[in-house]
Amino acid sequence: MLLGGAAAVGLGAGAYAAWDELSRWWWRVPGNEKPRTPGAVDHRGAEWVAADGENWRRADRPSDYTIDRVVIHVVQGSYAVALKVFRDPDHGAATHYVVRSRDGHIAQCIRELDVAFHAGNRSYNERSIGIEHEGWVDRPGGFTDVMYESSARLTADICKRHGIPVDREHIVGHHEVPGTDHTDPGPHWDWDRYIRLVRVASTAPPTPSPTGPATGSPSPSGSG
Repeated sequence: MLLGGAAAVGLGAGAYAAWDELSRWWWRVPGNEKPRTPGAVDHRGAEWVAADGENWRRADRPSDYTIDRVVIHVVQGSYAVALKVFRDPDHGAATHYVVRSRDGHIAQCIRELDVAFHAGNRSYNERSIGIEHEGWVDRPGGFTDVMYESSARLTADICKRHGIPVDREHIVGHHEVPGTDHTDPGPHWDWDRYIRLVRVASTAPPTPSPTGPATGSPSPSGSG
């Protein structure tokens, strides 16, 4: 960044923080922003179901914010309900991905470039990718084999693309985010199994990419 070096000298801590925040917007200068294709997804095989723009913030990660965490969530509801509230501008929150219980189908709601309002902590929002899972924290039967496996492949792909270590320091539950009052994914989420599946998926050969970007909208009958 050519702006700011000398100008920041002598500023107080608060002013410097504000300047640092402004400097992260360098990508807004024409020609700097990464290209975006409408309907394109970051994880092959996912379906694009856009969250409302009030539930996320445009960014240019990892150029402006390093991505070094994956945050695991459980909806406390169905896949269809999660997508419905993420499209509601008054909801105020959304994750990058939602995983369906019955078949492991994945919807992408926000580009990984952008900051999703999902963790309840600004720093974690800026540094992480959020994955929502259909189900309830007190109903372990909803955590199906196919959901674990599909989610693990997604997390492995995210970790591989962003250089995130596959461990419990960098793959965390929503309840572990500093300052949160949430309890998900809850006591029935099998962390040992999940991390093992992510590690296995991390060493698997890549699957063929589908032709063109995945697009589309969920059907009400798609809830688990």
